[in-house]
Amino acid sequence: MASSSSSSTISISNMASSSSSSTIACVYDVFLSFKGETQKSFTDHLYEDLCQAGINTFRDDEEIRKGENISAELLKAIEGSKISIIVFSKTYAQSRWCLDELVKILDCKKNLQQVILPIFYNVDPSEVRKQTGEFGKTLTQHRQRFDDQKVDEWKIALTTVADLSGWDLQTMTNGYEAKFIKKITEEVLRGVNRRTYMNVAKYPIGIESRVRDILHLLQAQRHDDIKMLGIFGMGGVGKTTLAKAIYNLSFQKFEGCCFIANIRSQVFEGYNGLVHLQETLLCKTLNRKKLEIKNVDEGISLIKQRLRSKSVLIVLDDIDDNSQLESLAGQRNWFGSGSTIIITTRDVQLLSDLEAHEKYMVETLSPCESLQLLSSHAFGVPIPLEEYIDLSEKIASYTGGLPLALTIIGSHLRGRLVQEWSDDAKKLRGIPHDDVQKILKISYDSLDDDTRNIFLDIACFFIGHDKNDTSMILEACGFYAKSGIRILIERCLLTTNGDGKFESLEMHDLVRDMGREIVRKESPREPGKQSRLIDPKDVFDVLHGNKGTEAIEGMIVNSDMLENVPLNTQVFKKMVKLRILILNGMCLSGSFKYLSNELRFFRLHNCNLSRIQSDFHCEKLVELDMEGSNIKEFQCNMEHFRWLRILKLDFCQQLKKTPNFTGPQTLHKVSFIRCSSLVEVHPSIGCLERLVELIFFGCK
Repeated sequence: MASSSSSSTISISNMASSSSSSTIACVYDVFLSFKGETQKSFTDHLYEDLCQAGINTFRDDEEIRKGENISAELLKAIEGSKISIIVFSKTYAQSRWCLDELVKILDCKKNLQQVILPIFYNVDPSEVRKQTGEFGKTLTQHRQRFDDQKVDEWKIALTTVADLSGWDLQTMTNGYEAKFIKKITEEVLRGVNRRTYMNVAKYPIGIESRVRDILHLLQAQRHDDIKMLGIFGMGGVGKTTLAKAIYNLSFQKFEGCCFIANIRSQVFEGYNGLVHLQETLLCKTLNRKKLEIKNVDEGISLIKQRLRSKSVLIVLDDIDDNSQLESLAGQRNWFGSGSTIIITTRDVQLLSDLEAHEKYMVETLSPCESLQLLSSHAFGVPIPLEEYIDLSEKIASYTGGLPLALTIIGSHLRGRLVQEWSDDAKKLRGIPHDDVQKILKISYDSLDDDTRNIFLDIACFFIGHDKNDTSMILEACGFYAKSGIRILIERCLLTTNGDGKFESLEMHDLVRDMGREIVRKESPREPGKQSRLIDPKDVFDVLHGNKGTEAIEGMIVNSDMLENVPLNTQVFKKMVKLRILILNGMCLSGSFKYLSNELRFFRLHNCNLSRIQSDFHCEKLVELDMEGSNIKEFQCNMEHFRWLRILKLDFCQQLKKTPNFTGPQTLHKVSFIRCSSLVEVHPSIGCLERLVELIFFGCK
């Protein structure tokens, strides 16, 4: 697909696999260029450290340097890398292959927006920049073998790269190589994560023409203007998918970039959600690890100050309230010249300040596109098998051209017999086109009871949570979590985002809403008899009227749900089957002895609670997360937490000492991030034989 004002070709299939913003696919995270004499020491250790951090690194090896010119394999590796690290040693310029690589790397930076990170290993950067010392002698010798044009090309490349921001072993870590390597790996990780492509769609049917239309709208605006574009349409129509595709095609061209997904749900579910989103926006665009914002007004000021001189690409996905837009991208002049801000929303009224040519309505798929998408998910090919053609056409038409419905129904029908297709076609025939949740529920109804419970727990409580940690909690609840999550992913009811170290669980908001509606219908008139409580009105009704029952297995309570009224723990006394309890910003009173012994996951974020009393006994608890609480001491007897795997006391700035860890030999993760008053670590922490992660980041 070619844009109207560019001759470069954009591959939609590459967008789907999240691997390209051009015709060149990014095969490697890092291309490592060096002279052979550093290989057995510094470069070898750097390579190992990068690989252990999960960074896919191509190491330039002497064995593939053959003949007079760079091999095709090397050229392909350079072109297919996001970042090039160049290790300048004293003898670097002696190798014509290294110098030719340098020229090629600079071409890639120019044409493909590749990042170059120079390292000065026991050589002064000025020697490289001005070609003095060993570099000057070597280049003089090269003039005797090569023509002046070639040598001048090398000199320009050396000067250009040495002028870039880089790392000098002697000045950064006083020559300590281990510290130096660690700093490089941390920086590369941030760069790689920042320049990671978004996963778009397994089968990108119908995306190409819509992407072309959006690019045309963006290109119609002046190049140096701050561009804004609103993508709107009904839920499940593909707004986020299109925004991801545009992001992948564009983000390398900007100084900073940020894609904030699911804003509506993040604000709804998280305490102080807008502040957290402002922190995320600034950290990603500025490539910072952490940035603390106290309130929304301070966040607005910081966004203006830090980003008004930067060219940035920002995608704000699923905005549903004007306050969200005002807090994250209130005005164009918050951002630097050439910036692009993309907003996705279901509510076109939120885009009232935009001109007509700055809005794009996403239409549903055509009958032909619908059939192709359904067939792709059901059969793996865009044309149905012959005996399924009639049924495929009927089912595709019943979904109303909605990509989400086609994806889920197609995945649900994969591998099923013709009769099963016929049965589901009859169910769909009686469902109005606009009742998407009933269409999606057909896939839910086909699950077994165990997987249904896993789905409902994730839909209500664990969206955005770590996949492995959630599996651990659900397994402790008696569910077959790993196989259940795998089935939900296969049925397209659940997706994951991230790498092997941290994979968050994600769910389309329509699928999530379908799950929450199933729970609500368990007892619409008496919320206290529902299995899971998250709706603010229902939570208020149950807690304010003390109507809790043994039916309740999970609950989220935010301070605004109770209109900032203090919460006495005695209201949980009747909830004897409570497995999951999430409290955000609550002012708590009363004893923890009223909490259910069935509790597996207990989160208290930003709660007003000076201490946890010793009568807190939850033997089945798997994760305890007290982030941002103002506890000064943790007095509980840890022997009462025999199954505790995860303990998080992050941002507890009044906490002075850690708990006595005697007892729970099951602990895997313990975290005290930014506990600024922490002065004492109990020696029993050394007895935690199963501990794999211990974090004291930001503790003085």
